[in-house]
Amino acid sequence: MGQGNSIFWFFWFPSSAWEPDHNWRLEIAQLAPTETQSLPAEPSQGIMRPMGRIWTWREEDAGAFWDEARRVLSRHGIIAVPTETFFGLAVNPFQEEALDRLFALKDRSPGKPVLLLVDGPGMLEQVAREIPVPARRLMEKFWPGPLTIIFPSLPHLPRRLTGGAGTIGVRQPRQSLTCRLITALGHPITGTSANRAGHRPCVRADEVAREFGEGVDLILEAGPCPGGLPSTIVDVTNSPARLVRAGAISPAALAEMMPEIEGIPAKGGAR
Repeated sequence: MGQGNSIFWFFWFPSSAWEPDHNWRLEIAQLAPTETQSLPAEPSQGIMRPMGRIWTWREEDAGAFWDEARRVLSRHGIIAVPTETFFGLAVNPFQEEALDRLFALKDRSPGKPVLLLVDGPGMLEQVAREIPVPARRLMEKFWPGPLTIIFPSLPHLPRRLTGGAGTIGVRQPRQSLTCRLITALGHPITGTSANRAGHRPCVRADEVAREFGEGVDLILEAGPCPGGLPSTIVDVTNSPARLVRAGAISPAALAEMMPEIEGIPAKGGAR
């Protein structure tokens, strides 16, 4: 099991572009348990625990897990990782086939963008066309942490990621284990929540196995996720920056460090 690692969030539920979608509030269906099985393609020795695809985290197995994660993602696979709220589904965001699998698995509507997770601001050069000054201020204050920032995207990014909007949502998670995974991979991963459309996101590894069956290739077990508020989303593609969704970082905290930000609710209404 993990040794006191903090947890990061990457639950995503927009309805169009980067606007919130409240369908996640629907009750999850009762799912019959499904048998978990090992990956069919030569899994590394010693990594598959008794629950089949579920890998129970141990620090001494870190190198083996990084290797297995690389193997899975190189084959357009999907990995479920724990976050500070829910489990999330990670794929290589530069692989069209992997993104197609992810959208099909979640029953996700075309045109909904997918946020990315990075290990720090230095990785933004792989996905963001520019880093506006307001974004630098926000990152300095709130990264790592539950703040998703919408950047102008590089033109070569798959349309599945951007929803055709020319923007990309990115954040640096506070959860050290996931940041270490991203660093080991050398590229961002997707950060969409582990749930089908209209279902509540999974908070335990066994829930992921029941929800998706063989659709998920590897599940990292590092303890149950606590749930909680989603990340706050701020769009910096225009000036001034705009609050898209309130979440774990309060509007008051944003307004305190960036008074000019638009969309902060005021007493008696939004401004």
